[in-house]
Amino acid sequence: METSAISLHPAVAPEDQSRAEFYALLARLYAKAPDAPILALIGASEPWADDGTHPLASSWNALILASRAMDAEAADQEYTDLFIGVGRSEVDLHASHWIVEATSERPLVGVRADLARLGLGRQAGSTLYEDHLAALCETMRILITGMDDRPPAGPATQRAFFERRIAPWVFECCNAIQQSSIANYYRRVAQLTSTFLAVERDSLAID
Repeated sequence: METSAISLHPAVAPEDQSRAEFYALLARLYAKAPDAPILALIGASEPWADDGTHPLASSWNALILASRAMDAEAADQEYTDLFIGVGRSEVDLHASHWIVEATSERPLVGVRADLARLGLGRQAGSTLYEDHLAALCETMRILITGMDDRPPAGPATQRAFFERRIAPWVFECCNAIQQSSIANYYRRVAQLTSTFLAVERDSLAID
């Protein structure tokens, strides 16, 4: 009789599941433009009570309203104009664009080294570099919830990756998106990103 090993992973706390879902949403929105089903899904979400008890309520509700009003074709054109462009994008979503390392290490090389130590890497068929904001958000999602036989990473590992690979540049990037005259829907995405990641930064700092 053959037996197979059974991997038991600790249950993910509800608050960590919520964090992972936000990272998954941001990863999807920065990887490519939202299509009609994604816009409909976000638009159908219930707004949160904006009574000062939830720091994300205002930016989340703004994204819901924007998703209800946004046309998928217009969203696709905005994504192309903002993040792809002709020859050069209006806003670059790669850490390498924003970070000037004090050492000789290039940010992309550093991210790849971190991923290798974590047992992660670029997915087959992916066209995104590992230091792209979408890829970094997806990495955080995996660190929080685990994946397949991989258990969730501890708070220290999550904090180290966030502080090293996301925090040094993401807020400047989000600010650039919000200030761009091209941005409409993605101004709301950037507002939510900045607010959520500020909460992440503060929460991880005290874990």
